[in-house]
Amino acid sequence: MTSPVETLADRPTAASKLPDFFIVGHPKSGTTALYEMLRSHPDIYMPDLKETLFFARELHPGLRPQDPQPDTLEEYLSLFASARADQRAGEASPSYLRSREAAARIAAVQPHARIIAILREPASFLRSMHLELLKDHVETEKDLRKAIAREQVRREQKPVLWYSHERVEYAEQLRRYHEAFGPEQVLVLIYDDFRADNEATVRRVLNFLGVDETAPIAASEANPTVLVRSPRAYDMVRSLYLGRGPVASAVKATIKALTPQQARHDGMRKLRDQVLYGKPPAPDEALMLELRQSFKGEVQALSDYLGRDLVSLWGYDRIE
Repeated sequence: MTSPVETLADRPTAASKLPDFFIVGHPKSGTTALYEMLRSHPDIYMPDLKETLFFARELHPGLRPQDPQPDTLEEYLSLFASARADQRAGEASPSYLRSREAAARIAAVQPHARIIAILREPASFLRSMHLELLKDHVETEKDLRKAIAREQVRREQKPVLWYSHERVEYAEQLRRYHEAFGPEQVLVLIYDDFRADNEATVRRVLNFLGVDETAPIAASEANPTVLVRSPRAYDMVRSLYLGRGPVASAVKATIKALTPQQARHDGMRKLRDQVLYGKPPAPDEALMLELRQSFKGEVQALSDYLGRDLVSLWGYDRIE
């Protein structure tokens, strides 16, 4: 990928719409729900493509040319071409917070951008991430302890580390954005607040973005944490949904001919929820304690940095 800074001079026109704000992360911390709620606001435009990854492509070495993520600044700006001049345009790429380069890259292209970060208690974040990776078939080891150990063994060979300590270096991650934009342009949210009062948190974000806070916004719990019951069943239902293979194509064509679009959509969602996904298992409390013991220093640093007692909120005051 060519650096956005290097291609800035090649911007198609001076009138090209640049994003006004960025949801930079963390994953599994409400970023998808916030994205869905904000894009329903009449004064906000967010493209259908969530996670453009444009300013942190170094963290995603597996992207292929046919993937939808933009490669050039011109392709990136085209995602916002439909935004009205009076709308706030934004995007959501949770990997931006972890990237060591994204803050500077965004600031070089849009120094007036507003930045939104959502932080979650580190151990529960890693557990939720593990379940998400299982659902997406990125991870195959169902035991989180074993998955972490296996990743540590393969650390030098693996370009993407899902469970590394640097993922929860929250204070350092925020510091990069504060240095690039200044504190007045960065809004830090805590996942617990978002879960406790979905709407109030979004109203706070709307105020931060300078749009109408009173516009109706539907609550959302997009991308909830679930457990895939059977990878084989998941593949079968996905093939049916996409119409892959002669049998699946024939079945999908028949269903499409006999049922309305909304009924098909609702039926597939019900099948997915009831057959493919189940409630996640109870966490391994011994492992969670070990993780929290290792993360306590980071939580203390974040509490000091934000001036908020997250040590008590997240129960780290009871951890030795």
